[in-house]
Amino acid sequence: MRRCALAFLVFLFTLSARAQQQAVPQIPYRSVPDFLKMPPDLYFGEVAGVAVNSKGHVFVFSRGNTTGPAYGASAAQLLEFGADGRFLREIGHNLYAWSFAHTVKVDPEDNIWVTDKGSDMVIKFNPAGRVVMVFGRKQEGSDEGTGPLKHVRPPLPPVDGMFRQVTDVAWDAAGNAYISDGYVNSRVAKVDKNGNWLKSWGEPGDGPGQFNTPHSIAVDAQGNVYVADRGNRRIQVFDGEGKFLRQMTIDVPVPADARPAIGPKPAATTGTMAPGAPWAICITPGPKQVLYSSDAYPGRIYKLSLDGKVLGVLGESGKQPKQFGWIHEIACPSENELYVAELLNWRVQKLVLERAH
Repeated sequence: MRRCALAFLVFLFTLSARAQQQAVPQIPYRSVPDFLKMPPDLYFGEVAGVAVNSKGHVFVFSRGNTTGPAYGASAAQLLEFGADGRFLREIGHNLYAWSFAHTVKVDPEDNIWVTDKGSDMVIKFNPAGRVVMVFGRKQEGSDEGTGPLKHVRPPLPPVDGMFRQVTDVAWDAAGNAYISDGYVNSRVAKVDKNGNWLKSWGEPGDGPGQFNTPHSIAVDAQGNVYVADRGNRRIQVFDGEGKFLRQMTIDVPVPADARPAIGPKPAATTGTMAPGAPWAICITPGPKQVLYSSDAYPGRIYKLSLDGKVLGVLGESGKQPKQFGWIHEIACPSENELYVAELLNWRVQKLVLERAH
């Protein structure tokens, strides 16, 4: 009797999972072949960041141009391409902050911002490619204690104006910047348009307003701040002063034949490699805004309403076009055009989406 009841429960769970899978439509899409035209002597490394400006120019932040020892080498290079994919220039060649590329963003005035996880710095370039503002401070090369940051428990107190393995940046309509200070401090910092440090919020943990690797950040038209709390497998939403509003989780069943891009299938349903854990988030321009999020396994992109409803899903792990190897950043200049930066496949894909059916 007990065995029959268990079998019936499994049957009901399977039906429920299939219903959920069918309830989330697959979004038809294509990958534009060979979109970015690289010069013959230039190569991407792991592509950590991608952004698009008002002219359609594409900025790629890659862990290329590697220098130094085999372990712990400096790896960061910022390249610009035209709207047609033609290579235009390198920005910040031999920049002091370059250490380990993380993300690149373009603000509403076409200034280019990068976060460098290795140097713990955020750099603002003007559209001409000149440095106009710097945040944080790189460890001094002459300091006896310079080296990889230690994840001590309990964590060291954060310091205003400084970061520990910073991850991303976004802005509100007033020009305030919100910086996810990610792997160590586990907080969000707010600075005004003149670069003045205003406040920060958050700490390590899994409660509301706490973070486990805030990895990506976005702001909607109302000034609400969305934080990809990757290690906690959720997106937390705050107002511009850091008041917790709500959280969103992505719970779409994983296909039985799903494969990881690298390594074994994750055994846990929480953490960085769990299905739905947000590695990158992006909110489209208005008036009707939607949010895109990516995970590492099973390697999908999810389209969500701003209240957290999953509207559609696309993609899978792999090395071919339309497959993904750890999407690290998404640029979404419109609802049906995405650019995705992949770590494992050393590339950017331009994706053209059709409406979900």
